[in-house]
Amino acid sequence: MNKVVATAAAAVGDIPDGASLAVGGFGLSGVPFVLIDALLEHGAKNLVTVSNNCGVDGWGLGRLLDNHRIRRTTGSYVGENKEFERQYLGGELELELVPQGTLAERLRAGGCGIPAFYTPAGVGTQIADGGLPWRYGADGTVAIESAPKETRTFGGREYVLEEGIVCDYALVRASIGDTAGNLIFHKATRNFNPLCAMAGRITIAEVEQLVEPGQIDPESVHTPGIFVQRVVDVGTTGKRIERATTRKRE
Repeated sequence: MNKVVATAAAAVGDIPDGASLAVGGFGLSGVPFVLIDALLEHGAKNLVTVSNNCGVDGWGLGRLLDNHRIRRTTGSYVGENKEFERQYLGGELELELVPQGTLAERLRAGGCGIPAFYTPAGVGTQIADGGLPWRYGADGTVAIESAPKETRTFGGREYVLEEGIVCDYALVRASIGDTAGNLIFHKATRNFNPLCAMAGRITIAEVEQLVEPGQIDPESVHTPGIFVQRVVDVGTTGKRIERATTRKRE
């Protein structure tokens, strides 16, 4: 089955207002920025995103934030983005903060059809007890806060119940993909991308190198094509380095 779509615009063209999106990447590594830019041009708004972080100012999911296209986001890290901070503290954006390992497992669980699981992460904090500010009012008061979660004791240790995450769409970036949707992620790009790919009802993958079925060793596949519905060949141009560090020449 050939899952290749000619352009990024065509790949995201049916994403409606209010859709939920699982978006791969960690920092600026493995971010599906071509699909994100196409989604910005497409015009969908009131989006709900799930991603480790929400891009940086002017790049990645930060571009959607800059244009007020995201109404709610779930993530584990919100640094490096001043517009994110401004919108959240100003009551324009709803935020669910989740421990990073919990976020990863919630995505994996959703992709595996597991509705919920127990974890020790967050026990004894507002993650479990409730009260985290999800949205502020314009006057700085808390308009929406997180509710308490169910906890249980196993083997003398307390655990909190966390729900799996399933999104309407997933946007991911792979180093190599074949026309059937099998994906390989090189090094650090294998971050949240495989997990997000599993969690999307419709998963769209932008790939840097497109090959034919059989050209990828089955032992090397990170995400099987069963999880991927659309593939777009985007090449390698346009990638950014989050922080370039150099040493002085001798």
